[in-house]
Amino acid sequence: MRPWTQAAFAGALVLAAGAAQAETRLTYKSAKTGTSYYQMGVELAEATKVASAGDLVMTVEESQGSVQNVMEVRARGADYVFTAPPSLIDAAQSGNGAFEGKSGPQFAEIRSLFPIPSLTMHFVVAGAEGPKTLEALEGKNILLGKGSFGATEGEKYLELFGLMDNVTIADAELSNAGDALKNGQIDGFVTAGSFPAPNVIEAAASQDVRLLSLTEDQVEETGQTRVVIPADVYPGQSGDIVTTGLPVIAYTTTAMDDDTAYELTKAFWTQREKMAETAPWWAGVTMDQVAALQALHPGAVRYYDEAGVAVAE
Repeated sequence: MRPWTQAAFAGALVLAAGAAQAETRLTYKSAKTGTSYYQMGVELAEATKVASAGDLVMTVEESQGSVQNVMEVRARGADYVFTAPPSLIDAAQSGNGAFEGKSGPQFAEIRSLFPIPSLTMHFVVAGAEGPKTLEALEGKNILLGKGSFGATEGEKYLELFGLMDNVTIADAELSNAGDALKNGQIDGFVTAGSFPAPNVIEAAASQDVRLLSLTEDQVEETGQTRVVIPADVYPGQSGDIVTTGLPVIAYTTTAMDDDTAYELTKAFWTQREKMAETAPWWAGVTMDQVAALQALHPGAVRYYDEAGVAVAE
């Protein structure tokens, strides 16, 4: 091989090695395939790749839910990014609930990066006319579904506000809510998801429906976070809907290096507005929510400091 050819070949190897080192691979775990939260993961992975010019490559893994996401912290490494409600992180770190007898030192190393769309309660009833408060559920056949956060929370609200004895709970799966409402088998349903929720859009596309609002006193009584679904998110929705939601956060652990956490957080916020143009649920995430994030990763803190965003101590 000629000397100049050898030099060129060596240079190519150096460049190739540099390119390989520049690429950081991450794993993102959120929810089951087919759900809005899995789709968010796909959107986030693409946005991260674009924002980092290919330096951050994130693979989306299917999950059975937030409990599994948190549990896997014990066996994952520096590349792991996952989503969960803050209350579940508290439970893991204190060894309560689903984590009783399953604690691990890794739970103390969980760090937050940025918020994602919250799990928002939707109370949907047939018909455009009529009351738009929870009292509209009285005398109705309501579908809650089974086993989900929305079902548990919906049942809690019916009990909390004295409505349980005045409604009939339908025995059906929430996946059938749109058809059941259209066919008159139910009068309404309760669901939790980021807005716009696909099952609510489906129901509103085939008939007149209205979303119900909670009063400020009712929101406070639930103990959950106040969430506003802005007007015109759903067909026929002319005004804001006041409801509640469960915050959901993107987390990693202290195993992730500061530079990667910084770049990932920066990628999210620089692409959030663009993501919202094609997927409206991202519009519900704002910098105002950052102040509530606890135990931020130092890399994320660096980004927020540079952006002039207030964070919790």
